[in-house]
Amino acid sequence: MNLGLYGHDGEWIAVDCGMMIRQDLPDSPLQVPSLDTAVALGIAPSALIITHGHEDHIGAAAWLWPKWQCPVHATPLAAGLLRAKFTERGLATDAIQVIDPGEALETGPFTLRYLPLTHSIPESCALLIAVGGYRVLHTGDWKLDPEPLIGPPVKGSLFRALAPVDLVVGDSTNATLPGHSRSEGEVARALEHRLSQCTGRVVVSCFASNLARVLAIALAAERCGRRVSLMGRAMERMVGVARGLGYLDDMPPLVPASDLGYLPPDEVLVIATGSQGEPRAALSRLANGRHHSLELSPGDTVIFSAKAIPGNEPQIERLKHGLRRLDVAIWDEFNHPELHASGHPAQEELRIFYGWIKPKHLLPVHGEPQHQRAHRALADTLGIQAPVSPVNGDLIRLDVDGLTLEARHPQRPCIVSQNAVTPLPGLAAERGSSRHGILHLALPIASTGPGWTRIGRLMLDAHRVSALDEDALADWLDERLEELHAESLAELRVALQPMLTAWLADHLRQLPDIHLQLLAVEAPAFGDKD
Repeated sequence: MNLGLYGHDGEWIAVDCGMMIRQDLPDSPLQVPSLDTAVALGIAPSALIITHGHEDHIGAAAWLWPKWQCPVHATPLAAGLLRAKFTERGLATDAIQVIDPGEALETGPFTLRYLPLTHSIPESCALLIAVGGYRVLHTGDWKLDPEPLIGPPVKGSLFRALAPVDLVVGDSTNATLPGHSRSEGEVARALEHRLSQCTGRVVVSCFASNLARVLAIALAAERCGRRVSLMGRAMERMVGVARGLGYLDDMPPLVPASDLGYLPPDEVLVIATGSQGEPRAALSRLANGRHHSLELSPGDTVIFSAKAIPGNEPQIERLKHGLRRLDVAIWDEFNHPELHASGHPAQEELRIFYGWIKPKHLLPVHGEPQHQRAHRALADTLGIQAPVSPVNGDLIRLDVDGLTLEARHPQRPCIVSQNAVTPLPGLAAERGSSRHGILHLALPIASTGPGWTRIGRLMLDAHRVSALDEDALADWLDERLEELHAESLAELRVALQPMLTAWLADHLRQLPDIHLQLLAVEAPAFGDKD
């Protein structure tokens, strides 16, 4: 959950606004940063600055931005993802402003410049923040990848021109690891080599945001004679937004998941969400035999092209247990480490980068305490002052005396439901008006030629309604939307409403009052690009 606040002379900006999924709690709710301390201190940012489009950097914006109502500055990919999130929460997107890597902006006393760095998502940028005579480099997430597949490598000359900076707020995630992180180009070659050895169907699970990995998997599949299909709404949305920005022009044509059953097993490759064991994700459904488009069988292979996030190990092991029951081969970070690369810098990359920018002080962020301690120890060998290992809620001052911990404000968890619906115009009917309950359903959708596609999460709010299988409803809706040929949202609603009523009548003991709202989303279609 990344949320940093920078203040000078009573004015503030926020950098990133992320969330985490609490898989240790029932129904896997979201945890977002608490704003209690900021409110108590009178901190209200005049702008939200986004470094890149990962969920732990943008995922909470739709929950916290309504409290700020400030401009949001993001690069094109992150802005597209944010617009989809705002739309599905019923929020206007006018505040989201696009800034290209390399450009600068001013807000209050702050001057900021976006400086491109390589990471496991395109358009990741460090921020050079100039204010009050100080220059701070907020690195965000980064690595020095000589072969990133999407986008150019890091330009050392750009960062050498910054030296010296007063403070670097730096990524500690891999500060305990010697050497250099593996390149995405290396992973691409390893994937193609391993895929050529596979028989039967292959499912590769990776983070949807790692577009370089998604592209590498798809190209390797094509060269190995396999057709590619996507599974998982997060994957479909990410690929759709990226295609609209021209990032995946080389990606081979995609096969709809519903057509996979017509292909020979050795011609099938699926790129699926769910590498962290998320129970609702595509890979968990495959492991439990509950996916409507595909069944795995002995001789198939599942590749985890992603590292386990600390804390997710129990859920991932349950997922793998389900896959073993199906007698499929499992390749992961333990038996095939070459099939994944971290998006964060190891020690040699930190030394090279700090040699470029020559920071006077370091504030180590990200990672666990041991990673921050290792980062500080490395900084000490380079003559960089690093007196503080911050924890959530720390207020830290930078002045002529260096870095000082001013105050420590303990942070309470702020938990929100993944299915929480923001009241929308026409959606907030009076509670209790029906003897059999009320069901509010909002569908963010985009036109995809002859049919329609849902963008993002199903927005459902049920009051006094009997138990409803939301996953089954979502799958049914996706199939119906693809089939309905309507010229407008009004026509689509007229066609969909009676079908929805009939489906609910078949699946609920008592039929509630149904309030259906369709939301047009300004997002690219998911179909193949001409």
